[in-house]
Formats: sequence, structure tokens, C-alpha cells
Amino acid sequence: MLPNDDALQAGLALARSLFDEIGARTFDGVGFSRPAYGEGEQIAHDIVAAAARDLDLAIDKDAALNLAMTLKGREPDRAALVLGSHLDAVPQGGNFDGLAGVLAGLACLASFRAAGIRPVQDVTVMAIRAEESAWFGAQHIGSRAMLGTLDESILDEARRVDSGRTLRDHMCEAGADVSKIKLRHALRDLHQLRGFIELHIEQGPTLVARGLPLGIVTGIRGNRRCRRIICRGDYGHSGTVPRALRHDAVVSTSELVTRMDDLWGRIEDEEGGDLVMTFGRFMTNPAAHSVTTVPGEVEFCFDVRSHSSELLKRSENALLQTMDEIAERRGVSFEHDPFSGDNPVIMDAAFQNILLDGCRQLGIPVTSLASGAGHDAGDFADAGVPSAMIFVRNENGSHNPEEAMEFSDFAQGVRLMTYFVAALNQT
Repeated sequence: MLPNDDALQAGLALARSLFDEIGARTFDGVGFSRPAYGEGEQIAHDIVAAAARDLDLAIDKDAALNLAMTLKGREPDRAALVLGSHLDAVPQGGNFDGLAGVLAGLACLASFRAAGIRPVQDVTVMAIRAEESAWFGAQHIGSRAMLGTLDESILDEARRVDSGRTLRDHMCEAGADVSKIKLRHALRDLHQLRGFIELHIEQGPTLVARGLPLGIVTGIRGNRRCRRIICRGDYGHSGTVPRALRHDAVVSTSELVTRMDDLWGRIEDEEGGDLVMTFGRFMTNPAAHSVTTVPGEVEFCFDVRSHSSELLKRSENALLQTMDEIAERRGVSFEHDPFSGDNPVIMDAAFQNILLDGCRQLGIPVTSLASGAGHDAGDFADAGVPSAMIFVRNENGSHNPEEAMEFSDFAQGVRLMTYFVAALNQT
């Protein structure tokens, strides 16, 4: 049974008020900053926890301080359905990335409460910690700690960008139990999870371009990335060193970028492969470089994403091989940090079908699309928990103050989520 419109409107009113309150409390003068395991994230957690208590939801936290807010079902021995996302936001980011998923979950449960409907199984809204990599250079910290997949070395190697202090320091200061996290045991019984569903703003332009309010995610691209690569050549006088005798770090790195871009073009245009590739943080040393100096050092980073594990490995190997070839021919060297990455994941087919059927039943225009960015749902799926994602149309991209999700589109996402919970209630 679905909540009636009055009950749905009550849930949406709650979500609107929480968007406003959390936005006002975490506005930094330009955008919205909610540092992972920091003050802004904690403010958001405290506000949603207070709203959950007002709804008489059961509240608990795990050792990583992920917040669970549960509407108890009629048959509590059944595996629970989890709705959720994260509450941290990048520096001077938008107010909707992550937050929309948590508030959609609360709006959904508020609708069921207002309608007097009690689901068969427990339904939990999860506010997950530290999803954004902007703070510690490590992504999905909260979900990976919960799932027992967080690399222990990150606790002491990862330092928050604004404070310089370690993840361990910030987690302990916030009240997390690091002794449990470092054991890499799941903090929840994954066999007792029926599934995980995450509503999130789309971070690309597809829904805006197609004029659609919602999208159902088919899968999440995996990635391979290297956060720091340095090309070292020789500094020299720009007026006196001839081309044949130069060991120019900028020219060498530019050739690397061009050749990898050519590879990307062949894979995409000739082979029809799914791939996106980015070189970033492209910079010389300003203290050593000038208009009259042949550049002797360039630092940059590399990120490649695909739904194909084979293409990810092929791209990484091509980068390394091309660096070796350029180094030998141009007399430069390339040094790089270790590569890291995530596997491509597929969203649960049965869950996708329920969501698509819900859009048909509710008259919501929709499309299926892949996610190029990583999300907590990908970690749940990778851990074997059936998972799904609803994308909500959002202009101006994400990770900036101009995120522009329309509340009417968000309302459609909440309607679809309530349909999903009700449909799962029948099985």
C-alpha cells in the first residue's frame, strides 16, 4: 500500500525544511562545506538525527559513526531495506550532493508514518560518513568501514586537506571506534540487508539534456587513477638550448597526454568502448620555471573510468608503456605514486525493473543511464548487497555552489522511492 498524497506532502515538507536548515547552518559564504569527520558533517548528522527522533525512528550508530534511522517493520526478523547516502560535502560545494539521498529516505519514512502504514521488514535510512574524496584523498570511507573493506593504512596515511591531521585523528575526535574499524570486519550483518537504494543528484548533463526528471542507474564505472606523476627533465635557458638537446618536461608530458587522448579516441570511435580519461593538476614548479627557462619538471595526475575492467587495465598499461617510450626518446624520467581504483559494478536488475515499473505506474518520465562517478551504492553492490540508484535531474553539475536540483524533481524521486518500498513490501 502506498502512502496517500497528504502523507507524501507531509514527508516532502519535512525534507524541504531540512534542506533549508542544513543549508543555512553549513553555508560558508560561497557554497556549502561539510568536512568529513568535521563540524559541518556533524551539524548535518545532528539535524537529521533530531528529525528521526521526532518521527519515532530507532536510532543507532556503528563504529564509524554511520547513522542508522529505522522504521521498525511488522516482521523484524526479515532482512532490512536500507535507503541512504552521505552528508559530507566538498569545500564550497552544493547543498544537494549526498544530502538529497538522506532526506529522500526520511521523507519516504515520514510519508509511511503519516499514512499509518508499517512495512513488513525494517526500513532504515542511512546517513553515511565521509563519502567525498576531497577531504582525505580517499573516497567512501564510511561505507567501506561499514562493509569491512576500508584499507587500514588509510587511517594514518590519509590527512584532511584543511587540517593536515590524519583520518585516525579526526575519527577518534568525532567519537569513532577505530579499534573496530581496523579489524576490517563488517560493522553490520550484510546477510540481514535486503538491499540498498540511493537517490542522488545526477552529476552530469544527461537528464537535463533529455528533459527528464529522473534516471535509473544501470551501473557505476570503475576507475584506475594515479594521484601524482612527475616528469623530470633538465632545466635550461630557453634561448640557448637547441631542440635536439632539450629534455623538456612540458613537451614530454604534452606528448603523453596527446598519445593517450588518441588511444581514447580509437577505443571510443573505432571500437565502441566505454571510456573517459582525464589528466589534471598539470603544473610546473613556479619557483624554478620562468618565461626564459626550459621546464625541467611537471607534476600531474591521471584518472580513467570505464564499465570494462579490461579497458581500465589496458589504459593503465598504455600509460606506463607510453611514459617509458617517451622517457627513453626524450631523455626524461617519469615517477609515479601507486595506482588505485574501484571495480565497475552493476546495479541489481530486479531492483531496476521495480523502479522502472514504478515510473510507468506513477506517470514519471524516466530513462536508464550509467553513472560515471562513484557512489556508496557501488560499494554495497560490490559487497554483494543488491543495490539500486535513482538519479534526479540537476543543472550546473555538482561539487559547486550552483547545484540546481528542482524540488519538484526531488518530489518525483521521493514518490518513486515510496513506490519501491511498498512494492518490496509485497515480496
